[in-house]
Amino acid sequence: MSAKAGAALFFLRGACPPFARRLTAPSMCARRFLMVIFVLTLLVVAAAFALFQWGHQVIVSQSVPRGQFEAPAGNGPDYSASEQWIARPGIADDPSWWRPDGEPRPLATRPAHAFYIHPTTYLQRDHWNAPLDDAESRQRAELFVQSQASAFSDVAAVWAPRYRQAAFGAFLLSNEDAQKALELAYRDLTAAFGRFLATIPEGEPIILAGHSQGALHLLRLLGEHGPQLRGRLVAAYVVGWPVSTAADLPATGLPACERAGQSGCVLSWQSFAEPANPSIVLDAWDGTRGPDGTERRRRDMLCVNPLTGSIGGAAPAQSNPGTLVPTADMSDARVVSGRVGARCENGFLLIDGDIPNLGPFVLPGNNYHVYDYVLFWEAIRRDVQRRLSEWQRR
Repeated sequence: MSAKAGAALFFLRGACPPFARRLTAPSMCARRFLMVIFVLTLLVVAAAFALFQWGHQVIVSQSVPRGQFEAPAGNGPDYSASEQWIARPGIADDPSWWRPDGEPRPLATRPAHAFYIHPTTYLQRDHWNAPLDDAESRQRAELFVQSQASAFSDVAAVWAPRYRQAAFGAFLLSNEDAQKALELAYRDLTAAFGRFLATIPEGEPIILAGHSQGALHLLRLLGEHGPQLRGRLVAAYVVGWPVSTAADLPATGLPACERAGQSGCVLSWQSFAEPANPSIVLDAWDGTRGPDGTERRRRDMLCVNPLTGSIGGAAPAQSNPGTLVPTADMSDARVVSGRVGARCENGFLLIDGDIPNLGPFVLPGNNYHVYDYVLFWEAIRRDVQRRLSEWQRR
């Protein structure tokens, strides 16, 4: 699972995000983007080949941060300052406002509030945690807000904090240094979440979402801040990280989303095409323990199909209202419907149909982790609208 957990990095398109509509010179954006794509493609191919041929140890030796963990100086981000947020109300060029061509931007006033945690975007080995001023990881994080959190911005003002995320290599080990890196990242997110809760009006609906490392931290936030969310949670999208219904959900006090439109519940999925080989996930996750000591087992892995909104659901490709597909020059994306079907099987989401070419970042085992959100972007957008409507009725 460690390699998978960091894999979302490879959907990041460098200094000029592919889905961006910024006031950036197109030629400059294209040149910078193509150079980054070339380098990242080489990195991905090399990493995938090494993982297939020689296994975990090669990846560890090339990716784990150098030296021992050292806590960064200072007290961490000041979340009263707007520059510590990738997205929040009032920020100019908020990436969560991105829309495909021809679609209107979100309204300035929306009924809900979303807290979104981006996945790992720091690839370097210089630190166990990303420096807040690292330009590359910041730009990649903005892209994730753009391509993932934008699905929630029709109904919610999105808050997405910058945080001293654990480096990619921290997910390849389970030693004390890696644990300290994760704890530091979580400490930042706890402070950001506290600021979010203190700022938004009391009693108004909340949507939570994350991916990969972001989903890991979100699962812990749900467990530790459950009382503050009671009666306010529309749904929690804990995507790209395995969730045990027996070992993880009880700590959150929340049920799995068993049906479309249900509110106050948790969704989770991990996308694979067939023939699927999820052994990297299972080997690292199966048998670990949840907050109360219960063992995590494959039979208890949560899979909510984003096309049906139900636990263990199945849906044909024709029912998919829209996948985000990059344009030929990777400068934008369009929504393509009816191409990707999905069904939950043995805890994983298996995709089928005429799957469009989303890029070169499908991982070994036909793991579509990188594309967990973009495969179902329009479906997620509609799903959260239904759940908010249910919350409002209640």
